[in-house]
Amino acid sequence: MRRMLVFLVLILFSSFQARGRNEQAEQNIKPNAGNLDCFDAAWKRVRDVYPFLEYKNIDWDSIYAVYKSRVEKAGEEEFDLLLNDMLAELKDVHVYHQKVQGPQKYAYESPRQIRDKHAISRAIIRKYFDTELTGTKSKSAMYGITADNTGYIYFYDLMDNGLEEEFPDIVKYLRNTKGLILDFRTRQGGTYQVVQSLALCFLTAPLEKPKLYILEDIEQPPFQPPTDTFIYTKPIVVLINGMTISAGELISEVLKQLPNVTVVGDTTAGGGGCASGHTPQAEGPYRLPCNRIIFIPTGYFLRYDGSHIEWNGVSPDIRVEQTETDIKSGKDRQLEYALNMLK
Repeated sequence: MRRMLVFLVLILFSSFQARGRNEQAEQNIKPNAGNLDCFDAAWKRVRDVYPFLEYKNIDWDSIYAVYKSRVEKAGEEEFDLLLNDMLAELKDVHVYHQKVQGPQKYAYESPRQIRDKHAISRAIIRKYFDTELTGTKSKSAMYGITADNTGYIYFYDLMDNGLEEEFPDIVKYLRNTKGLILDFRTRQGGTYQVVQSLALCFLTAPLEKPKLYILEDIEQPPFQPPTDTFIYTKPIVVLINGMTISAGELISEVLKQLPNVTVVGDTTAGGGGCASGHTPQAEGPYRLPCNRIIFIPTGYFLRYDGSHIEWNGVSPDIRVEQTETDIKSGKDRQLEYALNMLK
């Protein structure tokens, strides 16, 4: 049954704070739960909600058989490694595990993340500006204007922490620039609400939303241009690379549909999974019957051509490769390309 999505939260390589959920997790911990109980619960959670088992051709039953006997003999430290290795079989950049109130440990990095993790530097970016870039109150972005009047916004993340309220004023501040660069070359994720808030600042006509599935098909009305917000209609360059992930991939795919937007850089990480808080079953964080939490995506977005963002990523309109060697030599070739486009 198709139905309207009421409340969607994407947790994609973000610094997710479990808050009250951690307290609930503590209350549900079973002090005598053994490794096998914990392992069984994690395996069953993946089996029950993970949307990509068929797409990725993963035989999850055989995974259970491979790890069960090893788990039965494992101590606590070895069990952490085995849990990580089992979750890594999903090859999903969103999947993490953690002890309650402990740090999140991501089980997998995509090849494109590994390729580009040292191929960008915010210190190098700042050298292309004569004045200091301004940070947002939400600490999610920094922005400025080059000497030749090109606007620039770099996103640390797209989290629901106030950026959606700040962003229209930032765009309005940059209204007189000759063009705008939106830089999503970051490993942090975010929320669907923020993606939508950003997109609305650039829409002059209704735009269909990417197809969404969370345990079932979710019907979404098109993006509608706002009537009370300044709309930036000049040329825009969106910068992406292998570190662009999650909400960064989704906003890049949405903006890519606009006639005044060109996407430059390299293919994104390929993290198309998502989760939602609209039902308990659809939530990503899941309490195991021991001192641990895992995050498993329960849904996904598709690209506009109907293919998966998961594993495929979002490809640029113009591919500009950039390496760690470029950064060590003090050059950001992708940013330079964008600046030259907007001269």
